[in-house]
Amino acid sequence: MGSACLILFALSCLIVGSAARPFYPPPSAVAEGERRPLQTSRPYNIAHRGSNGELPEETAAAYMRAIKEGADFIETDILSSKDGVLICFHDVTLDNTTDVAQHKEFANRNRTYVVQGNNTTGFFTVDFTLKELKSLRVRQGFPYRDQQYNGKFQIITFEEYITIALDATRVVGIYPEIKNPVFINEHVKWPNGKKFEDMFVETLKKYGYKGSYLSDEWKKQPAFIQSFAPTSLVYASNLTDLPKIFLIDEITIPTQDTNQSYWEITSDGYFDFIKNYVVGIGPWKDTVVPVVNNYLQPPTDLVARAHAHNLEVHPYTYKNENMFLHFNFNQDPYEEYEFWIHKMGVDGLFTDFTGSLHNYQEWTSPLSSKDSNETSLLHKIAVMVSSYERV
Repeated sequence: MGSACLILFALSCLIVGSAARPFYPPPSAVAEGERRPLQTSRPYNIAHRGSNGELPEETAAAYMRAIKEGADFIETDILSSKDGVLICFHDVTLDNTTDVAQHKEFANRNRTYVVQGNNTTGFFTVDFTLKELKSLRVRQGFPYRDQQYNGKFQIITFEEYITIALDATRVVGIYPEIKNPVFINEHVKWPNGKKFEDMFVETLKKYGYKGSYLSDEWKKQPAFIQSFAPTSLVYASNLTDLPKIFLIDEITIPTQDTNQSYWEITSDGYFDFIKNYVVGIGPWKDTVVPVVNNYLQPPTDLVARAHAHNLEVHPYTYKNENMFLHFNFNQDPYEEYEFWIHKMGVDGLFTDFTGSLHNYQEWTSPLSSKDSNETSLLHKIAVMVSSYERV
């Protein structure tokens, strides 16, 4: 133990003498109270439903964890309650990620509706008021992930989500999705004939979100609007100049509003059309690089063609669990990030594990070379001390 202390003292003196800064300063620490700006020099770290690999998805805790872990953007899905309040929730039904089945007072709310052409049965968000939704508790929907936080968190509203980003001590972007707009507009009605998309954009405007992509006003409060529904993106383009991302589903699933095939919406002709309304696409990564028997096949030209049309590419979703890491990556999420960032050249990544992507990027493309050198040395010290302590 004495040797470990001696090593730590000697090396720390070198660092303090040369850098004159404290150990591990908070990543959000900035001079004179100004918030550190959004980084735009490397692919965006997009926290998919928050840090949902660790905490129940789309909860305040998951978003705050993602910010702490270094997310550039926190991503969410926007749906509506029965009384027209916009909420953060992924599924149109509550069954998989809440305790709704345990609430006997709601037993008669079970319904069957047509969702994207399929009969779907369950407890739908559109049949519950916000007050009723707030009485539920969220749970981890994937059995292979940590279940200890089940029952601890509420569903949050769109406005609560926005507040989490705005309260961060650095600039954190938001990345909300206009989720299932055909279904929502069918079942929820707002005053004066307003649509789901109108309420969505009005909420963003209420909190000061505006500006075209990479403009000065956009950088102050960055936001991407995303949707699988091209008509919603076109409609929203007439309401705001905020940048939009066209999400692209797997090959077998047509668009929910226009019934267009994957092949049509990824054609050069369609890119020529949609680029007038969006700044990028968000494809499922296994359509960009096909997979057979858990091995990657030769990549498609989707990224190159999108870039040729001045469209960014933000694929989804990157996960740490072995079952999602193709054999080519040797069960190592860092190898997967290396492939997608440096070989495929994507511009952003939707990840369930924000911390892993942040750590990878800090090692391979740090935002400050000065910070990188010092952080690297501190990390080596920690490893050395840890090895001594284990002995």
